[in-house]
Amino acid sequence: MSVAITTPDRRYIVVRERLWRRANPELSESCRAALVKRLMAARRGVKEAKQAERSGEKGAAESLAAARAEVDAAKTALGERGPVWWTDGAPDLNRHLVRNTPYAAWFAALSAGEPEPR
Repeated sequence: MSVAITTPDRRYIVVRERLWRRANPELSESCRAALVKRLMAARRGVKEAKQAERSGEKGAAESLAAARAEVDAAKTALGERGPVWWTDGAPDLNRHLVRNTPYAAWFAALSAGEPEPR
């Protein structure tokens, strides 16, 4: 697994040239770990509900909706969705292509071989 590229302000990671909001760094390690555990369980629930839906099990659609809602709730609690966790009024650029954001020059410099700022 490769190391994620993180924006200089630590708000986003870059995946396939797209920004994805990071979890709130103000969360305690124990809280973050519990939320990640909750998120992974919910994702497994989505997978199981999809398999049940494919095999025609009764109630699978409701299970899938519930599991997806739990994924959303966990991601919102982590700060990856919902209201932004920073307080300086900067907009949320989640899912935007880096080249269409204020991070464009920074990312272009990385692509030109300059090291990532720490």
